[in-house]
Amino acid sequence: MTMRRAVPIIGLTVCLLAGALAPAGAAERAVAAGPGALVMAIGTARAGDVLRLAPGTHEGPVVIDRPLTLLGEGLATIAGSGTGSVITVDAPDVTIAGLTLTGSGLSQQTLDAAVKLTDKADRAVVRDNRMLDNLVGVDVHGPADTRVSNNLIEGRRDLRPNERGNGIYVWNAPRLLAEYNTIRFGRDGIFVNTSKADVLRANRFEDLRFAIHYMHGNDGEIVGNVSTGNTIGYALMFSSGLLIKDNVSIGDRDHGLMLNYANDAVISGNLVRGGGEKCLFMYNANKNQVTGNRFERCPIGIHFTAGSARNTFAGNAFVGNQTQVKYVGTRNLDWSAGGRGNYWSDHAAFDVNGDGIADTVFRPNDIVDQILWTQPAAKLLTGSPAVQLLRWTQSQFLALLPGGIVDSAPLMHAPVLSTPHAGVQG
Repeated sequence: MTMRRAVPIIGLTVCLLAGALAPAGAAERAVAAGPGALVMAIGTARAGDVLRLAPGTHEGPVVIDRPLTLLGEGLATIAGSGTGSVITVDAPDVTIAGLTLTGSGLSQQTLDAAVKLTDKADRAVVRDNRMLDNLVGVDVHGPADTRVSNNLIEGRRDLRPNERGNGIYVWNAPRLLAEYNTIRFGRDGIFVNTSKADVLRANRFEDLRFAIHYMHGNDGEIVGNVSTGNTIGYALMFSSGLLIKDNVSIGDRDHGLMLNYANDAVISGNLVRGGGEKCLFMYNANKNQVTGNRFERCPIGIHFTAGSARNTFAGNAFVGNQTQVKYVGTRNLDWSAGGRGNYWSDHAAFDVNGDGIADTVFRPNDIVDQILWTQPAAKLLTGSPAVQLLRWTQSQFLALLPGGIVDSAPLMHAPVLSTPHAGVQG
């Protein structure tokens, strides 16, 4: 799969960016890499000025309290003192681009960060930077319409995972756009808490607890991201109206996707490939549309529990999971819509009329499965003649089957995912 890598853009590209963002009449000033030079330059700058930092290391921390542009062209570093945030932005319309930022403090209480955007930092742009060995990468704390893009954010590997900060922490920051960032070695890649209409797009996450942790955020978009080797790929909680589309989870250890009290979401075009316990875990998640996804090579394809209701499942592919669906319930839930169900790799069926729909209904579970889920000790009997007879009897007398998932129109062929996954479907 081809994705942009989060590396700084230098030279001419940054020059053009500065020209595009600077207001008419704004001055451009060169800032030498001497002691106190950057603090002095910020203190004497006028609103709209562009500060071009010379190659080398500049002293931090600094506070930007007026609209400015800081440019590093990939050659300048701002090093904090090990206390507080390296850059604090406390004014609107500030751009920070092409810098290496390191040396934040370690206070979880104050969320020490490479870049802290306060509630005054509306329309801030943080792009093309390298943020290395800080507690938090970017703390977006209250501003609106900010953009965090194409940054490399690597956390503190000398700390235990739960002591690390998040790559991007978002609190009450409506309409944030976070895109094309690479985030590694933190607690969570992007943690959204109590925000609205944020867009998280085309980011890459590695070696984290959760790639994306989304709580109490409504109407957000999580599109085209890649999570590999994390504990959980996408943990979506207490939120409604989310669009979760074209994301990838490869080898995440517990769950690829987790929905906990997440309602009215559209979940489509996602690829979850195993390594973890469950491809998709849904706990009290209601009225969601789960369509056109591929759940592959997990011990459990979907674990569906705790009263989740009025969800639509159609056009998905369940491929090579040890247990395709785990659902303990007395109701029959039909996982098809508009005469089209899902593809099940373990469904041996015929299609006499060639319409792409199997001629027999598929039930991924039977009463033996439910016994094993509720009474794990019964696994000792799974190979016994009595259990095999019970499975055969249920297959012949459908009235004996318990409530559970029913696919009344199973597909004969797995749907092909959209273009973003072309390189990883295998």
